[in-house]
Amino acid sequence: MSIVVTGATGHLGRHVIDQLLEKVPAEQVTAVVRYEAKAADLAARGVKLAVADYNAPETFDHVFSAGDKVLLISGSEVGNDRVGQHRVVIEAAKAAGVALLAYTSAPGALKAALADDHRGTEEILLGSGVPYVLLRNGWYHENYTENLAPVLEHNAVVQAAGDGRVSSASRADYAAAAVAVLTGEGHENKTYELGGDEAWSFAEYAAELSKQTGKEIVYNPVSVEAFTGILAGAGLPEPVAAIIAGVDASVEKGELVVDSGDLSRLAGRPTSTIADAITAALKG
Repeated sequence: MSIVVTGATGHLGRHVIDQLLEKVPAEQVTAVVRYEAKAADLAARGVKLAVADYNAPETFDHVFSAGDKVLLISGSEVGNDRVGQHRVVIEAAKAAGVALLAYTSAPGALKAALADDHRGTEEILLGSGVPYVLLRNGWYHENYTENLAPVLEHNAVVQAAGDGRVSSASRADYAAAAVAVLTGEGHENKTYELGGDEAWSFAEYAAELSKQTGKEIVYNPVSVEAFTGILAGAGLPEPVAAIIAGVDASVEKGELVVDSGDLSRLAGRPTSTIADAITAALKG
């Protein structure tokens, strides 16, 4: 029996592999990667590699074995046929007879277009008959803190979220929940709504940035249309910019506040704060 992680060289995947290796021997972990060279460091740690591509179904023919526990990390290509990509993995897992397939989804309350691919994938997974876990991941701190350069350049946080709040957590927090499910028992056919312990607003985010940088950084709320234009101007394709800006409309409606407590319960510790993430980003 292996624990198999797709998208293993992505941001979340690397956290999952790192935390898995703290709990199980490396030979029990298989990393599914698109490019073997990107995973040389994982192979050096004793992790098995399987080279496969969501866009090439035949590459998944021999990735899974009966009894495996699988983490399907959702594809990152927003705007592409992510549901079709995920179907490839689910069908291969079903054919192999895996014991569990956990999927990184989106909060159940999220109505933004970004959630459509996740709802479509959930439908396929639930219809497949494979024992499943839905890890409905909320927003990541890093979605904001990894791109602080323009904020610090203009001394402004620009979003289209009004006074809405976000229950974000770090990728490491969400990885801890996934690892708990993959290495634990009794999670079959469960849905977990995952989010940080503390919700925050963008005004509070700007205030925390001001406090930590010593600069006066303001929150400048704009319309969804204006934010779409800003993102497109920064180089995002317009359809993708519209999807990202649409998430802010959902934030304003409270759809990214997750108060289930599932994430800290699964992780076995409190989640990290947005202030922690800002500190880490400024140091980095």
